[in-house]
Amino acid sequence: MRISHLGAVKERLCDMKVLIILDDVNDVKQLEALANDTTWFGPGSRVIVTTENKEILQRHGIDNMYHVGFPSDEKAMEILCGYAFKQSSPRPGFNYLAQKVTWLCGNLPLGLRVVGSSLRGKKEDEWKSVIRRLDTIIDRDIEDVLRVGYESLHENEQSLFLHIAVFFNCKDVDLVKAMLADDNLDIAHGLKILVNKSLIYISTTGEIRMHKLLQQVGRQAINRQEPWKRLILTNAQEICYVLENDKGTGVVSGISFDTSGISEVILSNRALRRMSNLRFLSVYKTRHDGNNIMHIPEDMKFPPRLRLLHWEAYPSKSLPLGFCLENLVELNMKDSQLEKLWEGTQLLTNLKKMDLSRSVHLKELPDLSNATNLERLELCDCRALVELPKSIGNLHKLENLVMANCISLEVIPTHINLASLEHITMTGCSRLKTFPDFSTNIERLLLIGTSVEEVPASIRHWSSLSDFCIKNNEDLKSLTYFPEKVELLDLSYTDIEKIPDCIKGFHGLKSLDVAGCRKLTSLPELPMSLGLLVALDCESLEIITYPLNTPSARLNFTNCFKLGEESRRLIIQRCATQFLDGYACLPGRVMPDEFNQRTSGNNSLNIRLSSASFKFKACVVISPNQQQHSWEHTDIRCIVGSYNKVICVEHPNESTRIQTEHLCIFHGSVSEVSSNEALFEFCIDASNQFDNFKILECGVRILTNEPERSSKKTVSRGLRSHAKILKACLHKRKQKKMIGYLLKEEFGLPRDNRIIEVDEDNNNDHTVSLDSASDNVEGKEKPIDCWSWLCICFDLSNIVRNMGKLVLGKETTESIDGGVLHEYSTRKDDDVTMG
Repeated sequence: MRISHLGAVKERLCDMKVLIILDDVNDVKQLEALANDTTWFGPGSRVIVTTENKEILQRHGIDNMYHVGFPSDEKAMEILCGYAFKQSSPRPGFNYLAQKVTWLCGNLPLGLRVVGSSLRGKKEDEWKSVIRRLDTIIDRDIEDVLRVGYESLHENEQSLFLHIAVFFNCKDVDLVKAMLADDNLDIAHGLKILVNKSLIYISTTGEIRMHKLLQQVGRQAINRQEPWKRLILTNAQEICYVLENDKGTGVVSGISFDTSGISEVILSNRALRRMSNLRFLSVYKTRHDGNNIMHIPEDMKFPPRLRLLHWEAYPSKSLPLGFCLENLVELNMKDSQLEKLWEGTQLLTNLKKMDLSRSVHLKELPDLSNATNLERLELCDCRALVELPKSIGNLHKLENLVMANCISLEVIPTHINLASLEHITMTGCSRLKTFPDFSTNIERLLLIGTSVEEVPASIRHWSSLSDFCIKNNEDLKSLTYFPEKVELLDLSYTDIEKIPDCIKGFHGLKSLDVAGCRKLTSLPELPMSLGLLVALDCESLEIITYPLNTPSARLNFTNCFKLGEESRRLIIQRCATQFLDGYACLPGRVMPDEFNQRTSGNNSLNIRLSSASFKFKACVVISPNQQQHSWEHTDIRCIVGSYNKVICVEHPNESTRIQTEHLCIFHGSVSEVSSNEALFEFCIDASNQFDNFKILECGVRILTNEPERSSKKTVSRGLRSHAKILKACLHKRKQKKMIGYLLKEEFGLPRDNRIIEVDEDNNNDHTVSLDSASDNVEGKEKPIDCWSWLCICFDLSNIVRNMGKLVLGKETTESIDGGVLHEYSTRKDDDVTMG
């Protein structure tokens, strides 16, 4: 069809069913001219709009949107190789190089196509040269495409884009807002525009994310500016010249200084004084190509407006005297030579994040009394730090405290209550013997490799604590008190002798790790919620208390050689016959009787099938070829093959050394097998150690497919009027739930009609077996295929149509809602959909 002008679109297409694709729309006026309303097109038409600006779709009232994400790593590799090698995988010797290029392109199809095409037929050295260039320079063809989005922004949004590209990629959005609070920018509005134009996105954890190629577009945009107009300095050689020769100006608001490749820098004592507007200073190293020497004069002054001070490997023993920290939002001094930060008390009301990690000479922290807005404090590998100051008790907004490998830390102030504190990490603080009642709101507590002898009694009332790890602590002899809401409990490699019986009442517990607890002799009754129990290397463990109630669990009893026969039978019997899923591993060399299909000296067996779909339990007896080989990176694989189907079931193992024969029991399922036989093959899949283990015997138990029963349902008896049925259906539909109206013998029901409710908790469909003597019936799960639902919908449409004829005497579709009749269109085709 030929359309001579846009005004004829509505006239010529209003009665036609059409598919229209509007590609790369960048202005709402284009939509208004080409597809202003769904009435322009016939019933059943589809209009597809592609755009980089989400706001255009929103302004035009289009609600059906789909965001096209980046391809997976595997797919991105295939795209690159398709252009570079004309095949789906790298040529021999190019695998690492292809992975590197894929990463540098950020899985962006445009980048993969352009760079891949340029590398076609190139040698290995040429690939390496391109990779070095891609680290700092974006390909011109890629930049020309991506720069369009940046250039479409207004000046304020361009400034925000550049700051994110250089300083704030992968930073918390609230932290960025605090950084730019005095920048005369509407940050919230600017971020919204950048998101709508697909230039950034906000992650589920609240971080701003920008694609690495867009970051390079931003840096290139800065480099194209006239030197005296640049707000942000990023060129290392230019920055060296400015700092050594005192050439800074009040125009500069940010410096991003990558010292890689810079051998020595001698800063002028007035290097930063003339940069009165400097707010963001970042000194870092992306390539560790040797130590560089940076000389800082003792009387150097930082500008008072500084909000970000990120200086890795800071060379001085303290910050300059008189440094005004009032405006500072983030202080990041990782790998520094600092011994102390400052003397006395500072105004720190804007400080939100402090990271002093790997400052191995840091002996003390300053007075933090005024850091009342500090949210994150990181002190990892501060090996000379002995104690925390009492002023830490004033950090009422502190959420994260990370102190891993502070090997000299001995003292933490007592009687502090940090109400906002949620996560504490004290891994490797080997001299720490006690820890205080930090907060009742802690969610995650890691005390790994400490000398803590007991936990405070108040831990019982830490209602938010879900992840509690106190592993690798030989000083912990008992654990009297438990956090009642804990989900992950790790007591591995401690000297505890007993788990309190109260653990059976912890109905939220999902994982319990007691590996290496060599004095533990028994396990109490465990809660049904438990999904993982790791008890490997518990050399004294004898008793597993009956019943083992968990319906589906992974049980690891590797090297538990003292397990009693009753406990062994309990584990085998539950895992072989009752567990719905999961696996178990325990010492043993005899195949259990539960596995009636078995073979010895052979890793495969053929089994005749009575059903096309089935579940099974499998067991293998495994032995190390030499004593004490590690399980690490080792899987036992069961490959189930028939004439048309192969599946793989893996039984993973935690890292330990297996000392003798073990039984490994696991679960699998197969569906839609056309053959009446299946071949079960078992093998060891071990990284670089495939010959360290062997399978002595294997066995299979085929499970019968018994219908699973659901909870009881109450079904209204007797015939309901069509009006009430329709009202119920429409009401449920509004709630995005479903009621099925099943007629007569459709699903084998009695001839009187019923309303069958779908389980609203787990969205399972249910049919029922009705008992004429009782209103209470028990539901059976039965899948309802699409054709059956189509029949139901057809029956409902007939009911609606007949009601319209009876009530109004005309052929319309009616709904009854609160006693009021609403008339709907009777078009036979679907409505027009735009998306």
